[in-house]
Amino acid sequence: MKKALVVLEDGLVLEGESFGAEGERFGEVVFNTSMVGYQEILTDPSYKGQIVTMTYPLIGNYGVNCKDVESERPQVEGFLIRELSPVVSNYRSQKSLSDYLKEYSILGVEGIDTRRLTTHLRDHGAKRGVISTLDLDPKSLLKKVLASPEMTGQDLVKEVTSKSAYTFDETLDPEFCWPTQEHKARVPFNIVCIDSGIKRNILRKLNQHGFKVKVVQATTSAARIMSSNPDGVFLSNGPGDPAACTYLVDTTRNLMGKVPIFGICLGHQILGLALGGRTFKLKFGHRGANHPVMDLATQKVEITSQNHGFCVDLESLANKEVELTHVNLNDKTLEGMRHKKYPVFSVQYHPESSPGPHDSDYLFDRFYEMVSNFCHSRKSGNPGSSSPTLDSGSRPPSAARPE
Repeated sequence: MKKALVVLEDGLVLEGESFGAEGERFGEVVFNTSMVGYQEILTDPSYKGQIVTMTYPLIGNYGVNCKDVESERPQVEGFLIRELSPVVSNYRSQKSLSDYLKEYSILGVEGIDTRRLTTHLRDHGAKRGVISTLDLDPKSLLKKVLASPEMTGQDLVKEVTSKSAYTFDETLDPEFCWPTQEHKARVPFNIVCIDSGIKRNILRKLNQHGFKVKVVQATTSAARIMSSNPDGVFLSNGPGDPAACTYLVDTTRNLMGKVPIFGICLGHQILGLALGGRTFKLKFGHRGANHPVMDLATQKVEITSQNHGFCVDLESLANKEVELTHVNLNDKTLEGMRHKKYPVFSVQYHPESSPGPHDSDYLFDRFYEMVSNFCHSRKSGNPGSSSPTLDSGSRPPSAARPE
């Protein structure tokens, strides 16, 4: 281990010891409140361009394995923790966290006062930062940080999208999840997933719920997608500023009304922009596995996994044919919406992560039902609306843009 410095753009300096790789890395410094799941966090493409701080103090105790990955490699720019466990103890573990990060040249730092860093980010907002084992001069590092790009305006999707189209056929691990008889009996529908940095578990869940999945690059046009005659389209999660991904917005707008659409996270934000809304940057974002969200159709509260720094501005969708379906109970921001006419809906959170553990699984069933209804209507020559509806008696609580 070598001495490492963490310097934020507002001058905060923290000292620790490196593990994994050595060198110098830049990115937006954010925090995640999950107690477990560090491997899924590390490999989530939505974290591209970010240095992640774990608020839970002991990390690495169950090691790393080849199954609990959301992409082919770690995607974070850096990883900040309080203490790296000296003991790796789990029957599924194949290597230590330190060895894993070293293998992929990811710089980690332990010994950081993560409580201080988290409260600083909470109070002052997410900040550009740098980790370095090479340059240990805070003033020099601060100059470098201030010269690094801000997250707003960055299109990072093109850095994480797949290099070519492919078919995904991989069920969930039977050791932990068994498809129901209902799922097994379903007629399979063909859907296209637009890969903006898609997590593998989303693809597994789509397979489990009765879909044959084709994954295409984020730059694929609507005409190219429709040429394969899909039964539905899925808009994936991904990193960066959604407003910078104008090609995704155009594609989504051109698909609307032609095919059922389900969006998650960045896909939700892209859909909001395609519907004529705006997005804005949250002060420090929502990242963790304990965020309460209310489904307004049922008035049930889901414990959700979230990872986003941008949000759809609810007020910007006023007078549009959009209905609020989910709201965050912490800050009343928009967490889900549907189109009143077309078979289109989305959520801001991650139903495939299942912290509830099954609170949000119904969303995949809802998508299947929507696609099924649309296909039957299409065969009968009357596509019409196949959107899921809210109960007529439900009344959404106030939703607002946080300060």
